[in-house]
Amino acid sequence: MKVLVIAGSPHRAGTTALLIERFAQGVAERGGEVTVFRAGEKRIHPCVGCMACRDSDRGCVYADDMEELNPLLRTADVVVFATPLFYFGMSAQLKAVVDRFFAQNDALRGMRKRVVVLAACGDTDTWAFDALRSHFETICRYLHWELIGSCYAQGVYLRADLEKTDYPEQAYRLGRQIAAP
Repeated sequence: MKVLVIAGSPHRAGTTALLIERFAQGVAERGGEVTVFRAGEKRIHPCVGCMACRDSDRGCVYADDMEELNPLLRTADVVVFATPLFYFGMSAQLKAVVDRFFAQNDALRGMRKRVVVLAACGDTDTWAFDALRSHFETICRYLHWELIGSCYAQGVYLRADLEKTDYPEQAYRLGRQIAAP
């Protein structure tokens, strides 16, 4: 099983990174292969809605690090969206990637993918993740992809906060579960 994690955090050692590490450990222990695409460290031009990708067969007009991600998307069995909650939505780094899916819309909608969401936030309000959950559910519905699991870690501003919770263990178990034979 090939698992592609699209990491939307600009922080390599933050809360989202810990969730990814534990999730990947669970997948690897069951024999799965995990690739992490660190969107926060990549050069991804935002979609500008120019429609060039629709008006020709050249794809997107921007030659950037999406060219590294696109083949990984095609071969992945599971796509993991990992993000900190930034003002009640996904990070701008992850959103730039998702918006660029538009250039390969038809192909992506024809691929049957399974999806996992890993997210972390410092907020403790019970509704803090509502918009993010809804957004990912809508993306999956539109792409015809199946949302198979999630770990939404609340009340964890810092990695040290997260380490004191059960969320890393939840991410680990989720990784093992989705990679189970």
